[in-house]
Amino acid sequence: MSINVIVPASAQETYNSWHFAPAVQHEDLIFFSGVVGHGDSAEEEFRNAWASLGETLAAAGVGYEDIIDTTIYLVDLQKNARAMGKAKDEFIKEPYPASTWIGITELVIPGARAEIKVVARKPK
Repeated sequence: MSINVIVPASAQETYNSWHFAPAVQHEDLIFFSGVVGHGDSAEEEFRNAWASLGETLAAAGVGYEDIIDTTIYLVDLQKNARAMGKAKDEFIKEPYPASTWIGITELVIPGARAEIKVVARKPK
């Protein structure tokens, strides 16, 4: 079983220093590593994370419409869910993918409020 590692130029330093691929493809499925954003407000941070994910989607030859599953990890879930939903809706349109939202206490990046992980399918 072979995988195709997908590393957009903007993620090469992270790939080299943290030793994980932004995405890997096996057959028509593409598994994306979690993405965090940055910004002064939760909404700005979440919008930035979705936009950053878009760079890796493009490098894999797919778009937001090809996402089939999302997992969203949120620090302080109840406080941040509305802002995440608003940011997500700027990028994800119908038909909506499967989705799981999980409340957590912290992420590996200090101060980050969310991490977004998705699976996409390459159209045939």
